Amino acid sequence: MSIKDVIGSTVELIVKVVFLVFAATYIMRGATAAYEYGFRVFTEEPVSLGEGRTISVSVEEPVSARDVGEMLEERGLIRDANLFVIQELLSENHGKIQSGIYDLSTAMTAEEMLNVMSADAPEEEDAASGDEQSSTGSTDTGLEEGSDSDTPDEGGTDTEEETP
Repeated sequence: MSIKDVIGSTVELIVKVVFLVFAATYIMRGATAAYEYGFRVFTEEPVSLGEGRTISVSVEEPVSARDVGEMLEERGLIRDANLFVIQELLSENHGKIQSGIYDLSTAMTAEEMLNVMSADAPEEEDAASGDEQSSTGSTDTGLEEGSDSDTPDEGGTDTEEETP
């Protein structure tokens, strides 16, 4: 072996080791960033703790999660619009954001904001449940009245049959 071959092999080995270290570092940083971002999707804290600031926002038709996320980020209600889009995509409120004016707080999580802006707002569900109960109550009353009126009619019908 000549000195040139030894030096060439050594330089080649050093270049390979440096490349592997660089690649491993790059992969580790990327994996760590991806994990932290994915973790934030499910555990993102509100912008402020405590009472926070209440900010009125107006959502107009057509509504897209990206537009809403960018607006909320501009107003200081969330930290990352892209994260909001992913949270909306994985939420039970996916595609249910309605247009309107909402009072949102910096102490709310993205999930709470989605619940407020979604079509399945708790107030609407309670109102719908109340309507069903009242209609059921009136139906029950109607059946009771019908039952009472059926009994005398049956007696009247029996009486008519006895007459001929």
